[in-house]
Amino acid sequence: MGARVARMFRNFNLEDRAFREISKEKPQAAPRHAVKEPPSAAASDGETLVHQRNDPLLNLLRSVYVESTDPPAAAEASNEVTHGKDAARRPLKFTLPGDVFGLAELTDVPKGKLTIAEALKALSSHQRQPRTWTPGKIAQEYSLDLTDTKALVEFFIPFQVKIISPKSDGTKQIQAS
Repeated sequence: MGARVARMFRNFNLEDRAFREISKEKPQAAPRHAVKEPPSAAASDGETLVHQRNDPLLNLLRSVYVESTDPPAAAEASNEVTHGKDAARRPLKFTLPGDVFGLAELTDVPKGKLTIAEALKALSSHQRQPRTWTPGKIAQEYSLDLTDTKALVEFFIPFQVKIISPKSDGTKQIQAS
């Protein structure tokens, strides 16, 4: 019933309202910015300047000579990466069972790097036995830098699951009404 009433008010005097809206004066568009030159003349001047040969600039360009050398530290690092690929690798200490995410199983990693499984194992070992698994021992075990290992142990903490048992004898509980 409400839809019929709404439709009556919506359609009331529809033609007159539409005609009144159409016959209103339309707003005028803003005036366009005045252009001093036609676009074709400006483009032709730019093309001639671009394609024109400038002999003094060409002579200056011919006199430029660039000589580039790598700094000694960067050159040594690039040589280590290219020449010592096999020498700077270590076998894995810990792997997860099965195919992880369908990827190929790793057998070795570069020295100074950890897999996620090894990192979690080292962090959890340090968390459970901090006197046995010191940052120095973790660095030696996994061929890591000592400062990086100290930062790893300090700033990264693996998840802990704590199960809190309900103690019903000394606590008050809300009874269902």
